[in-house]
Amino acid sequence: MTNADPHFSKHLYFDRHFACMAARVLPGEYYFTSAEMAIVTVLGSCVSACIRDRETGVGGMNHFMLPSGGDDGPASASMRYGAMAMEILINQLLKAGAQRNRLEAKVFGGGRVLSGMVAMNVGERNAQFVRDYLHAEKIPVLAADLNDVHPRKVAYFPASGRAMVRKLAAASPRLAEFEKQYSTALKSKPLEGDIELF
Repeated sequence: MTNADPHFSKHLYFDRHFACMAARVLPGEYYFTSAEMAIVTVLGSCVSACIRDRETGVGGMNHFMLPSGGDDGPASASMRYGAMAMEILINQLLKAGAQRNRLEAKVFGGGRVLSGMVAMNVGERNAQFVRDYLHAEKIPVLAADLNDVHPRKVAYFPASGRAMVRKLAAASPRLAEFEKQYSTALKSKPLEGDIELF
């Protein structure tokens, strides 16, 4: 599958654990397919929505960092924001042949992975946003693993709709550092440029 969209994940690899091809989705990215493969991501306070057409098996995953940009500028049109990430993923699935009335979702993430993020719980805001968005769009949520204090590794198989979640005991040093920088940036100014976790 080729896609010129810079937010469409290009991180394809063979996953030895699942013995199949996989796409890794980073913050601000998405991936969709109808192939028998896995879509994988690691989440801290971010949220991923996994959406598929239950009949055709075409489905995908996004990975967003905030509910919305709060304005109509370029930042609000970024895939790092849930409103845009959800719209883009759903539109791409419809273009690929999915039918809106057959869409179903599984949602993950929104963890409070750093103890100091109590006052500004971005994860909780992200989790509530994805629930509200899918409810408004009348897309049923078949499974959810949201909030809590754990980072998660998620593997989603759109062809079957199967999702697997492994809660990680603690944030890795890299994830913890990303969450700290992210929290600081949110308090001081809007995010600028692309952010990569891996």
